Amino acid sequence: MPQLRADQLDQHLAKHLLPLYVIHGDEPLLSLEVADAIRMKARAAGCAERDIFVAERGFEWARLNHAAADMSLFSDRKLIELRIPNGKPGDAGAEAITTYCSHLVEENVTLVNLPRLSKTDQSSKWFTALSERAMVVNVFPVERARLGLWIGARLARQKQRADDAALAFMADAVEGNLLAAHQEIQKLGLLYPEGSLTIEQIRTAVLDVSRHDVYQLAEAMLAGDAVRTTKIVQSLHGEGEQVLRLLWVLSEEIRALGRIADGLGNGRSAQELLRDNRIWGEPRQTLIVRAARTVRPAAIEAALSHAANIDRLAKGIGKGDPWDELLGLALRFCNKIDEAGLRALP
Repeated sequence: MPQLRADQLDQHLAKHLLPLYVIHGDEPLLSLEVADAIRMKARAAGCAERDIFVAERGFEWARLNHAAADMSLFSDRKLIELRIPNGKPGDAGAEAITTYCSHLVEENVTLVNLPRLSKTDQSSKWFTALSERAMVVNVFPVERARLGLWIGARLARQKQRADDAALAFMADAVEGNLLAAHQEIQKLGLLYPEGSLTIEQIRTAVLDVSRHDVYQLAEAMLAGDAVRTTKIVQSLHGEGEQVLRLLWVLSEEIRALGRIADGLGNGRSAQELLRDNRIWGEPRQTLIVRAARTVRPAAIEAALSHAANIDRLAKGIGKGDPWDELLGLALRFCNKIDEAGLRALP
C-alpha cells in the first residue's frame, strides 16, 4: 500500500477511513497531530470505544488479538491503538502482529504508533505485514531548509503570513523544534490580527524562545546532540547563567537516568519508572527512556564523579575551567562529539 507524509493525511481522511494505520517516525508533534486526526475520523465513523496497548517488557501480546475479536458494548466498531515505544516487538510480538494483520477485523480501526525504524527493521516480516495492509504515515522531522516554509504554511492556517526574512528568523529562533515552533505560531495568532506580520512583531513575540535554558541543555544532552549541546552551553555562559545551577539540574537528570536504567534492567516498565521519578512530558520522557536503554552503570558513576569535580572547581577548589568541564560532562552522553564543540568557551 502506498505511504503518506503527515501533510497528506487530511486529504486522505476526507475521502477514506481504512481499518489499519501505522504512524512511523520520530517527530513528536506531527505524530500527535496525525494520531488525533485519525482518532477524530474514527469517532465520527462510529468507533465509540477505544483500547490502548503499550508494548513494553512483559506485555501480553494475546491481548491485542483478543481486543480485536471482542465485540463493543456500545457499537459495532472500536478504535484499537498499539504503541511500541522502542520499535522492537520481539519474537512474540512479531508473530502476534503478523497474525493480527492476516485476520484483520475491518469493522474496527487500528492505529499502530512506531518510532523511526532502521532499514533492517522495515524489512522485517512483522513490519512488512503491517505495511501491506496499513496506510503508513511517515512523520519525520522537517529539514532545516524547509522549516521556514513549514512555519509559513502553519501561519496560513490562522490567516497570517510573513516574508521570507521573518520566517527565517523564526526558524532560527526555534532551532528546528517543531513543538516550540507550533507554540510560537499559536502565540502569534493570539497576539496579532489576521494578515501580514512584520519581522519586528515576530521578533518581539518569539524573543523568549531564542533564549536557551538549562532544561533545553538537558534535552540536548539526552538526545546525544553534541552540536546543539555545545551551542546551548555557550549561550548560557554568555547570558551569565550560574554554573552551579546548571550543574544541579544536569546532575539530577543523570541520577534519574541511572535509576531508570537500573529499573529497566530489573524488568520494571518504563511508564512506572517515569512516574516514580517524576519525569513528565515529551520529548523528555522519550529521550530519557531511550538513553536509559543504552547507558552503562559505569558511565553514570563516572559522570557523577565528574559532576562532583565541577562542583569543587565552581567553588574555587582545584585547577580547571568549570564551564569547559560542564560542557565535557554533557558531551559524555552524546553519541558523536563535534570537534568544534571542544573549543574554549568565550
